[in-house]
Amino acid sequence: MQKELQVFTFNDLLNVFPYRHVDKTKINLIRDIRPDTEYIQVAGRIMSVGVLGDKRARRLVVELKDASGVLELVWFQGIAGLQKLLQVGGEWLAFGRVSFFQGSPQITHPEIEPYVKDKAEGQAHLDPVYPSTEKLKLKGLGGRQLGKLTLTLMNQLKEKDLAENLPEEVMTYTEPENGRSLRLMSRYEAYRQIHFPTHPDLYQQALIRLKFEEFFMAQLRLGMIKSRRHRYSQGVKFAQVGDHFNGFYTRHLPFELTGAQKRVLKEIRRDTGSGRQMNRLLQGDVGSGKTMVALLAMLLAIDNGFQACLMAPTEILARQHYEGISALLKELPLTVRLLTGSTKAKERRAVLAAAADGSLNILIGTHAILEEAVQYSNLGLAIIDEQHRFGVAQRARLWNKAAIPPHVLVMTATPIPRTLAMTAYGDLDYSVMDELPPGRQPIATVHRLDDRRSQVMDFIRHEVAKGRQAYIIFPLIEESETLDYENLERGYENIKAWFPEPKYWISRVDGRQTNAIRETNMQRFVQNDTQIMVATTVIEVGVNVPNATVMVIESAEKFGLSQLHQLRGRVGRGQEKSFCILLTSPRLNKEARERLNTLCETNDGFKIAEKDLEIRGPGDISGTRQSGMLNFKLANIVQDREILEWAREMAEKVLDRDPDLENELNGRLKAFLQVQQGKTQWSKIS
Repeated sequence: MQKELQVFTFNDLLNVFPYRHVDKTKINLIRDIRPDTEYIQVAGRIMSVGVLGDKRARRLVVELKDASGVLELVWFQGIAGLQKLLQVGGEWLAFGRVSFFQGSPQITHPEIEPYVKDKAEGQAHLDPVYPSTEKLKLKGLGGRQLGKLTLTLMNQLKEKDLAENLPEEVMTYTEPENGRSLRLMSRYEAYRQIHFPTHPDLYQQALIRLKFEEFFMAQLRLGMIKSRRHRYSQGVKFAQVGDHFNGFYTRHLPFELTGAQKRVLKEIRRDTGSGRQMNRLLQGDVGSGKTMVALLAMLLAIDNGFQACLMAPTEILARQHYEGISALLKELPLTVRLLTGSTKAKERRAVLAAAADGSLNILIGTHAILEEAVQYSNLGLAIIDEQHRFGVAQRARLWNKAAIPPHVLVMTATPIPRTLAMTAYGDLDYSVMDELPPGRQPIATVHRLDDRRSQVMDFIRHEVAKGRQAYIIFPLIEESETLDYENLERGYENIKAWFPEPKYWISRVDGRQTNAIRETNMQRFVQNDTQIMVATTVIEVGVNVPNATVMVIESAEKFGLSQLHQLRGRVGRGQEKSFCILLTSPRLNKEARERLNTLCETNDGFKIAEKDLEIRGPGDISGTRQSGMLNFKLANIVQDREILEWAREMAEKVLDRDPDLENELNGRLKAFLQVQQGKTQWSKIS
């Protein structure tokens, strides 16, 4: 049980919750059984008892009759004892899972007890059904046995054994504005009612209480981490806005900043000027201008005598950042260098020397900048792009690159739903960029079936004839016997047939190519030497080709919603109208159709992220599994959003008045958190 269900203590057993309850509050008629009936409880008189089959496959068959019909009860084990017990004419209560044999309903191995009318009605209850595993069942520890163990434990517990951990003011809080009240059930009663409810309403109250507790404790932990960082963490101070920032802002800024960009810059300036370490998550939709905010933040560091670094997950993206930032800073007397896995030895030595002696202002690179050999003279700001691509340990290595840990800005182009941000990233300060720079046009997105492929190809030809370029994205690299959709190998040959050389030139980019080949093919497309790029999702992040106006996604039903949105964001980067075409087979399940409809209806990444969370659930969203913040046993951040909002609000109220839980009114909370310390993995970005 320890390995299978992680049950090591009595407390662990109490926290193995039933995944549903069987309603034994009523006795059904046999005629009420339908093809979709799962469990049923009936009462009746035994009409016949017989043993059928040979020695190898003997079964006891009992016919139970009520006023509406007859039902077979079947046992394959314990036949001799049951044959003596179950006599014709006896009245019995039978409960179990319904199955059908040759069209007739039956219950195999039902739970049975003598039927006493008044007693049966007086003792009706909801029976818990617990999770188990095949291995445990073979050892006689199925769901029913777990229930018996839990009932035995529960009957021995007193209220003091499950002491209250929430302050009284939280348990009874009423909102002054609207009179809405929490009125939470006690912890002891909640555990009794979650396992063995005496009424469906009490079960619901127990659920709310325990879900609230899970959310509240998580929010409290995160709030304390954040509060302590704000109060005690030491950080370098960016005291001034100097010539580099002001000169670039007034003379070289290529466009007017959006309101969102200005707001985020103010937040960064406030953080970095406080003397405490900044630890900020910047989330913005594709094309919202995060890189410009990152550049201005780096200039702020340089104005205060510090170096800055920017780490990207792929060489393609790192090189693109390097080329873009170098071009923007070409009029300023600053040194920007690139360091990746493919940087030549001579160049690498020069970069390392410049970083160490302080002559290097900005270092841009991949995880290569984490290597021990990379030492800075005075690192003040570390920026991480697409933070979910890096592990916590990798990121933490950046903090050791300076005597005082540098300020940290982590960026993601995958908008994070608010409920997810509150749980997975609640210890961070986070900024949201929800505006697009002026001139960015919404991308027209349409869904087309395979039988319209020739029209899609004609449309690409039409755009190429106007001097534009197109992406065609495939989900697979090699043939798979189990997956019936286009793969890159066959798809590439088909595209070449539709667009023959020398009239058209095609770049091919996939994860199996060497870095050098992939980079060459990518650059040919960037420089418009090729009009069409056939690729896998390797181009999901970071390829910037303003001249590309068409994105065709093959087998779009095989991609997640956020990934489709990321791919779509590769077009719409210039002044021309852009298009995204989702190609699929006609056979689509409901979830796939819902994803594609959502993408066609909106370009808003935050709405898309909310929908993605709703469809797929929190455990499947990219980058969140590792956080440990979503390992709730009962609570669900999608379905229980209102309870989460309550919990966050109450945790903030408690911490605003008592950030270290020193007040005796919060003694229960402090004691509970100390007991729980180390039992849960709370991972943070830094």
